[in-house]
Amino acid sequence: MDYDRFLSIIEQAGDLDRGTAEAATRATLETLAERLSSEEARSFARLLPPELLGALTTLDRARPFSVDEFVHRVAEREGVDVKDALRHANAVFFALRAAMGDEAFARLKAALPQDFAPVLGDVEIIPLDDLVLGVQLRTGLDPPGARRALEAVLETLAERLPEGEVADLVARMPFELHRVLKRGRNESSSTSRRMSMDEFVQRVGAREGVPPDEAAEHVRAVFSELAGAIGEEFFDVRSQLPADYARLLPRP
Repeated sequence: MDYDRFLSIIEQAGDLDRGTAEAATRATLETLAERLSSEEARSFARLLPPELLGALTTLDRARPFSVDEFVHRVAEREGVDVKDALRHANAVFFALRAAMGDEAFARLKAALPQDFAPVLGDVEIIPLDDLVLGVQLRTGLDPPGARRALEAVLETLAERLPEGEVADLVARMPFELHRVLKRGRNESSSTSRRMSMDEFVQRVGAREGVPPDEAAEHVRAVFSELAGAIGEEFFDVRSQLPADYARLLPRP
C-alpha cells in the first residue's frame, strides 16, 4: 500500500481532511513507537509505506504505559483534545490493519495490553453521551446528575469486582470513564470485594451525595444501561455478584 492510499483510508475512516490525517498519523505512530520495543517497531514499520518509517522508529525500550496515557500523548502531539485523539487514533489503526494484513496486525495487538482494545477498534464502544442520556431517561436526572450517578456506580462496581473483570469492563467503556473504573480498582480490598448489596448502595449514595433509596434507583438505571451497552460482558459482571444484588440487576 502506498502513502497516499494509507492517508485516504484514514481520511475516510475518521472523516478527516488530508492535513489532519497526516498529523494524526504522525502523532499515533510516534506514540506507538514509544510503547513498542525497537525490534517490534522496526518489524512493523517494514510493512508500511516508507514515508512512515521515521515516525515508527525508536531506539528505546518499550515503555509500559496504559491506553489512557497513550491517548493523552497522541492528543498532546497532535494538539487536540483526548476525544478527538481517540477518534483519530482509531482511524490510524484501521489503516494499519489494512496496510499490514490480519496476521501482522494480530502480532501488533499481542504486543499491546488488553486495555488498548478501544483504540485498536476491536470492540464497539458506546459513546459516553449515549450512556448518560440512558441514565437520564431512566431516572429523570439532569445530564450532570446522570453523569455523577454513572461514575459513582462504576467506581463502586470496580471496587466490588475482581481485577480481571474490571480490566474487561475498562476495555468496553468510553475512554472518559476509565479514570473512575481504575480509581475504584485501586481502592479495592479483600473487604470491599465482599460488600453486600446494601453496602454497595450506601457507597454509591455517599459518592453521589444522595440517600440510599435514590442511590438504589440510580444503580438499577446504570446496570440496565450497562447490560444494553456491553451485552455478554455484563453477564460476566452479574456472575461475580451474590444473590442479594438481584434486586438491582435487570432481568436476563
